[in-house]
Amino acid sequence: QVQLVESGGGLVQAGVSLTVSCAASGRTFSSYTMAWFRQAPGKEREFVAAITSSGGTTSYAASVKGRFTISRDNAKSTVYLQLNSLKTEDTAVYYCAANPYGYDVSSSSTSYDYWGQGTQVTVST
Repeated sequence: QVQLVESGGGLVQAGVSLTVSCAASGRTFSSYTMAWFRQAPGKEREFVAAITSSGGTTSYAASVKGRFTISRDNAKSTVYLQLNSLKTEDTAVYYCAANPYGYDVSSSSTSYDYWGQGTQVTVST
């Protein structure tokens, strides 16, 4: 069983940067494809970014490409999402997700078997 715990969310002003983290349990984190999704109030959960187990390939939603960066530290079993130039539209609960058997990035939530509880990011004007 994979357990994921997000942290780092908070209330910030538009235009600033924030980094959220996701710590994973288990002994095989280095083999997981990891992703970030978000869900804004009244909206469906949407894909944000994904990264392969080695970190060699990343994928981003068009709405965040160029502003957000996903990365991972396999030695720490942690995946990160750096959110730059934040907009009010980025306000959402951010969830990390894991596919223990994945070998490539995917933007589909069905590709991920394990989910964290989420961390709230609120961007104010």
